[in-house]
Amino acid sequence: MKMKKICFVLSVFFVLSSCGNDDDNSLQEADVTFSFNHNWDGTEVTSLDFNTIQYTNANGEELSIERLRYLVSRVMLTNASNQEYILSDYNLIDVGTEVGLTFTGETEIPTGAYTMSFIFGFNNQDNIDGAYLDLNSTSFNVPMMLGGGYHYMQFDGKYINTSATETGFNYHVIRAVDNPGTNPIFPQDTFFEVDLGTINISNDVSIEVEMNIAEWFRSPHIWNLNDLDTVLMPNSSAQIMMYDNGQSVFSLGTITQ
Repeated sequence: MKMKKICFVLSVFFVLSSCGNDDDNSLQEADVTFSFNHNWDGTEVTSLDFNTIQYTNANGEELSIERLRYLVSRVMLTNASNQEYILSDYNLIDVGTEVGLTFTGETEIPTGAYTMSFIFGFNNQDNIDGAYLDLNSTSFNVPMMLGGGYHYMQFDGKYINTSATETGFNYHVIRAVDNPGTNPIFPQDTFFEVDLGTINISNDVSIEVEMNIAEWFRSPHIWNLNDLDTVLMPNSSAQIMMYDNGQSVFSLGTITQ
């Protein structure tokens, strides 16, 4: 009889222990690492590919990449209950120096299903002139006569113009501005949110974000570098075209966990 009681007590203990373990698993948290990769219509682009004219844009212009760095902010995962986890306030990605290509979220998150998103550039609330010492030190600022704050992207290179001459271009993305000077006017916001869809996180995870650089020149505006190669920052129409073209630039890559 005593043996039966002992067996019963042990059985209850193991059942309760098992339930406790299930609860612990449901509360598992994960680290999230992001990797930003770059390609030209599927062909990988790294710093080793810089400074050589080898790409052709949608307008048929041959070009090189000499500098490509851009800002992402509010890198965020949102669950089905609309609870938001901001994993990075902002991150400067510099392809040429290979800085910022990979970073791990500042906080662990519970496992589960999430929508992943980030802001290209800074929104107006975060785009505070002089507020970020690391960005100040890398000359990522925008002059006060153009509204201050920071660049969203600096993309420089050379292209072969209609005179068959190698010419520089500066595809610099900022907040669109009119009336440069002491009283600039902002006709339209040109930062944008990138929604990469839903991902299921069951463990520590590495998420790849892909940038197709060719898209900056293609859709919906076919970019003519012979007309729009430099002095684009005070050109609000050009900035709005960049905003439009940027909508198709980013996509979700491989998820590893």
